[in-house]
Amino acid sequence: MPIYYNSNGFAHHRLEDVVRVLAGLGYDGIALTPDVAHLDPFRAAPAEVAGFRRMLEETRLGVTIESGARYVLDPRQKHWPALLSSRGFERRQEFYLWLIDLAVEVESPLVSIWSGASEADAPQGDAALDLLAERLKPVLEHAAEQGVLLCFEPEPDMRVETLADYERLRARLSGFDLWLTIDIGHLAAREAPPFDAHLEQHRAVLKNLHLDDATVGQHEHRFFGEGAIDLPAIARRIDAIQYSGVLSVELPAHAREAPKTAERALRALREAGFSLGKLGFPPGSR
Repeated sequence: MPIYYNSNGFAHHRLEDVVRVLAGLGYDGIALTPDVAHLDPFRAAPAEVAGFRRMLEETRLGVTIESGARYVLDPRQKHWPALLSSRGFERRQEFYLWLIDLAVEVESPLVSIWSGASEADAPQGDAALDLLAERLKPVLEHAAEQGVLLCFEPEPDMRVETLADYERLRARLSGFDLWLTIDIGHLAAREAPPFDAHLEQHRAVLKNLHLDDATVGQHEHRFFGEGAIDLPAIARRIDAIQYSGVLSVELPAHAREAPKTAERALRALREAGFSLGKLGFPPGSR
């Protein structure tokens, strides 16, 4: 099973260095979060994108595309504008379309997105889901045309923050394929235990899994073993459902010690019973 590491956990590294560190540790790929320092969506030249793809080929890393950059669209407001924003939502749509095109260029099978929050002057409740579905349709159409899976991540404190919210949104998009990203830590933050059971319940649509930990009711990205997630139970459930998507470690708050944290993560996953394949060996041993 391929295990990737999210580039948001290497916020203080150049992208080429992130790729080489992850390859040296033995990761299968990088979950790229395009951001101001990592393929800036507004400044990355075609040559830079092509160079990134060449690095992936040289290091034999796979790639997926994540959309969680905090200030990439607005330097003053985190995650703004969102698809539900009363103004500026077109910029979010354009960003998602760009990510889909980037996925094609670097041969990523999927792009993962989320809803954003419902602002005070925007529709609330079910009306917000109706609006979100309409604004998602052009993005879903483009993804289908390009052969890219569009995955949707329930995110705490956003309009779609639970798996039930995701299912209500998906029901409004009949005829479209809206796949699912689950962040394991978000299960502790917003879902009921046993947390691993949610993987079974959504196995038919699950294509992307983020690995981290969190305490109950709190939206945080803690290192494994520091929260409520039973990591060995997650590993067993993944094997039981024969999950065939991507796993990516997501620890953005640990960027100051990124290389050490990435190496510790492999050790923790191995000890929890994950089938690491080529992973977990000392740097340079592949």
